[in-house]
Formats: sequence, C-alpha cells, structure tokens
Amino acid sequence: MKFDFHIHAKLSKKTDFSIEHFTTILDEAKMHGLDAIILTEHFNTHRFDDVYGTLDQHFPCNGHYYDRNGFRIFTGMEVDVAEGGHILISGPKEQLLSVRKALDGYISPDRFIPLEALFELCEPAGLMVIGGHPFRKSNHLYHVAPELLRRFDAFDLNGKDLHEIGIQENIAKVLTLGEQHGVPVVAGSDAHQMFQVGCVYNELPGNYDTVANIRAAIAAGLCKRHISPSLHLQVRAANTVKKLLKKKVEVVDSLHG
Repeated sequence: MKFDFHIHAKLSKKTDFSIEHFTTILDEAKMHGLDAIILTEHFNTHRFDDVYGTLDQHFPCNGHYYDRNGFRIFTGMEVDVAEGGHILISGPKEQLLSVRKALDGYISPDRFIPLEALFELCEPAGLMVIGGHPFRKSNHLYHVAPELLRRFDAFDLNGKDLHEIGIQENIAKVLTLGEQHGVPVVAGSDAHQMFQVGCVYNELPGNYDTVANIRAAIAAGLCKRHISPSLHLQVRAANTVKKLLKKKVEVVDSLHG
C-alpha cells in the first residue's frame, strides 16, 4: 500500500473545514496512486471537532479509518509541544479523540504540553507518534533530549522541508538523526491543498487496516520512501495557491464582518 503520513484537511488553521476542499485532496492522492493517508490536521485548528464530525456524516468509519470508495483515511492529528516541535499522532479514532480532549488545556502557545507529557498520553492509548519536520527552523525537534527522541516511532521526512532546506541536505539531516537514535524515517507531504499531494509518499508491502500494523511494519524496516521528481514545482505551486486562497478567504471574511 502507498501512504502519506502527514496531510491536512484544511487550507489553514483559521479557515472553516470544507468537505469540498478535502475531497480535492483525496482525489489528488488517489490520482497519484496512493491507497491511504493519515489525516493530521492541527489539534488547535479553528473548530477541530468539525473535521471528524463532518467526515462522520460523509464516510463510513470502522474505528480505525474512514473508507471513501476503498481509499482509507486513518485518523490522526498534529500537536504542538512546549519544546517548539510539531508531533504527528495517529491511531484508533476513539483513543485519538480522547487524547485530543485531554489537550483542551494546552491549546495556546504559552501552554503547549511538554513532549514527555504527550508521550505519556499517547503510549498507553496505543497511538503512533512521529516527530514532524525535525529540522524546520520554526518548529524543530532535533534539540530535545535524546531519551525523548528515542521514544518516537518515526521521524518525518517532510515535503515542504525537502523543498525549503534542500532535498539532499534535509535527507542527510533527518536520516542521521534517525540513525543516531534508532528511529525510522517516513515521508509526509504536509499538504494543505491538492498541489502538494504526492510530492512524497511511503510504500509498505501488504494490506493495512490499523495504525498499529502500519507502525509494526515501519519498525520492521519495511517502509520505502518515495520523492517525486516534481517536488519543487509542486511545493512552489502549493505555496502560491495557498497564499492566494488565504487572501480570498480574508476578503470574504472582511465583507461579512
């Protein structure tokens, strides 16, 4: 199966969730040959509950993933931590939403949860925990204590960072970090809209019905990462379109304000 482990449902944290926007992302993922994604919308996005609440109305869910005509949408979210990093967590929907509820007191930047405390929430719940874009200047993770870095199930080779830092440089940094701490590396597009989808993806042998099985395959070294030859073009296009769409939303909001 082919997966993207880091993908968003919304254009930005401030925008409302739109099922129409999200289905363009899903259509693009399928067009690129993907079989599944892990949905990692920001935990403190505007009206977080609307995301999964709306998906409940449109697609059947077995507790692990939503099924859109055979395409699987595994449940997850992206969490800010006090150390400054972004953490991708995923797993059974009920456990995921329980952790989200526990984070209600940690929404604002001055109150983000410490990384160790987040591990203490996620590990008993059986959630997979991936360190997002560990070398991004604004949200890096590489600086945290080694004993915490070793607790990750994987590090994120991020599509946006591959473009902005440089493919070879970013690969070298993330793979070295993984080797130093015995942590696998997986790919995530970090797409917020359709143009960035498919810039990177993962390939795992066999069929996967749960995040637990995906995590086991990653730990066994079965994950093969792919980088699109058009990655730079895709990310540049996505950044340009995102800016234009955000301006459009701002104009609409001002007219209604």
